Amino acid sequence: MSRKAMVRPGGRSARVQEAVHTAVRELQDEVGRPALTVPMVAARAGVTPSTIYRRWGDLQELLSDVAVEHLRPEAPPADHGDLSADLRGWAEQFLEEMASPTGRAYIRDALLGDPAGDNAGQCSAYAAEQVAVVLARAAARGEDAPDVETVLDRVVAPMMYRILFRPTDPTDLTDAYARRLVREAVEGFGASR
Repeated sequence: MSRKAMVRPGGRSARVQEAVHTAVRELQDEVGRPALTVPMVAARAGVTPSTIYRRWGDLQELLSDVAVEHLRPEAPPADHGDLSADLRGWAEQFLEEMASPTGRAYIRDALLGDPAGDNAGQCSAYAAEQVAVVLARAAARGEDAPDVETVLDRVVAPMMYRILFRPTDPTDLTDAYARRLVREAVEGFGASR
């Protein structure tokens, strides 16, 4: 089990994690990501560099951990009253956030600092949880809906492919693109408006 896969810490450990994460975010804004060093982060967080090395291993693993935390959704998807509208709203917001320069940087950091793939799985779980909320609302309203995996395959996967592997063509990463993917994902499920 990797360090990042452990249960979220409490007490002093949680305070150290928060201080270090805050230091990373502040320093990225102040000096830029390329200038970051473990000693710089440690000094800002009020911990020793050995604390960071012991807990995260190296700077890239720390940046990866911060990225995964940043990519965690802060709130459930908005409820617009029907499956198509809910999924469109979520997909447009997801695409906007992930395709932004900051979103791309966090995706890269999340993946680069975790060769085992735990962070990719966690990021995927975040998207699946959000989609599950949308689909549960649709089911509660009596709407027919695809399952979570179908939405991930038909909406999230194509977006992430373009974000990661076609970053020089931002014309594809529009609200219209997100709406088309959603429409195609829900066709045949009674919500293809």
